[in-house]
Amino acid sequence: MNPFEALGLREEIVRSLQDLQFETPTPIQAQAIPFVLSGQRDLIAFAQTGTGKTAAFGLPLIHQVDETNPATQALILSPTRELCLQISRDLSEFSKYINGLEVIPIYGGVDAAGQLRALRDRAQIVVATPGRALDLINRKKLRIDSIQQMVLDEADEMLSMGFKDELDAILSHTPQDKQTLLFSATMPNEMMRIARQYMHDPEQISVGRRNAGADMVRHQYFLLKARDRYEVLKRVVDLNPSMYSIVFCRTRNETREIAQHLVQEGYSADALHGDLSQGQREVVMNRFRHKSVDILIATDVAARGLDVNDLTHVINYSLPDDPEVYVHRSGRTGRAGRSGVCISMVHGRDRGKLKRIEKTLKKDFDELKIPTGRDICQKQLFNYIDQMENVEVSPEVEPFLPEISAKLSWLSKDELIKRMVSLEFTHLLDKYKDARDLLPTGSEKDGQSNRRERKKAKSEKVEGYSTIFVAVGKKDRVTPKDIITLVNRAMPRASIKIGQIHISRNYTLFEIDQAFESDLVKALGKMKHKGAKLGAKVAVE
Repeated sequence: MNPFEALGLREEIVRSLQDLQFETPTPIQAQAIPFVLSGQRDLIAFAQTGTGKTAAFGLPLIHQVDETNPATQALILSPTRELCLQISRDLSEFSKYINGLEVIPIYGGVDAAGQLRALRDRAQIVVATPGRALDLINRKKLRIDSIQQMVLDEADEMLSMGFKDELDAILSHTPQDKQTLLFSATMPNEMMRIARQYMHDPEQISVGRRNAGADMVRHQYFLLKARDRYEVLKRVVDLNPSMYSIVFCRTRNETREIAQHLVQEGYSADALHGDLSQGQREVVMNRFRHKSVDILIATDVAARGLDVNDLTHVINYSLPDDPEVYVHRSGRTGRAGRSGVCISMVHGRDRGKLKRIEKTLKKDFDELKIPTGRDICQKQLFNYIDQMENVEVSPEVEPFLPEISAKLSWLSKDELIKRMVSLEFTHLLDKYKDARDLLPTGSEKDGQSNRRERKKAKSEKVEGYSTIFVAVGKKDRVTPKDIITLVNRAMPRASIKIGQIHISRNYTLFEIDQAFESDLVKALGKMKHKGAKLGAKVAVE
């Protein structure tokens, strides 16, 4: 017998799960599904995102809905539009073989006309964000006075986002004899109040230790000076060539500025913050989900509803004030049996916060040494060598090998390796050639080093920059990384400092070391980008 069928689910649901290749219930599903099907008591379930909780409450709801009755029989509240849509899609997949059963998402930020039409037709299960749900309840368009089941998904998130009054108002419109299911990763005091006020003798089940965060996550931190935070972030990214991560910041301005600086320096990054329109937000989230972007810089509020299972790292650019927020951030990695890393940037004033978070999670965090330029270059070089050693050689290159071998025959093995590494890593090696060591906050050696650097800077003449114009831009799909590559190709033996890069639709401006302006313009003048002539010249101030 199929394990899901053994839990008591109807045949149509089991068939849809087989299509989705659901083979074995997760721990939260194995505990919650039979309990909800019994319909006897309310339920409080503690489970991290990524443990299969949507199916844990969704499958028994679908099982118990009467598809011949068009009235709304179950209401699911979720904190964000994205999670609302995701739950709706999942439940629609689970119920695809049940004719006449409709799952309708209700959320704000869009015109309500389409949602109202869907509610008028039939909507046995409604998945909604609290604000839009209450609005339609008050307008008597969403009727929940006879629902049999009510789900609060990520209830702690809804409270932290300020939906306390909406939850109270919605719950007050529901019948007393309904079954209420509350799913959460943590249990703040306000949620305990809601449970006491609106739930009747709830059963509690838990997957893993409450407030523990994902068990597959390593918790690490750097002790640093606040002014070094951005430089440390870059070094962490450079030290982890395969990083796929979310970087959490405190404010939208900080988010925007960090992403902008990273992109200008050639990193694959984007920002997610409250100033984006819904359309812009969806574009950014889809780019990140499909890994067109490796690093997402986000605020906590903006990242809610973004669900990806294979993050390698979560980085706290700023430590949150509330330990529960840290629990949610760190729980975004280490999912689906994979390991993950949560790294925090900690300066002197943050030590108290760090201790509170450690106490909440009942875990001691590992302090890391800030990587040096040599550490990063060594890690990247050996990562490149590992990739080259293990790459699957394409048969398509075989016909070209004799000619290539003949062309390179004058090079010894050592010389060939040197050239390959230099071609790939000149920019990285130049970037960290003179990089200073970043020492922890409070270090006496760090203070002496900084004083020496300031004294040296005063005694030396600062070399200027020239701005170079090239006649290719966004329409030619130019990226900052392309500009850096073009400069290195144009003058492979020179160590050229590159400053800010500004890419417009039809052209690009970038700063380079003034001493190389004429030679670089001359070299770039002979080059093309994707067939388009660069037309390089020194920009007139």
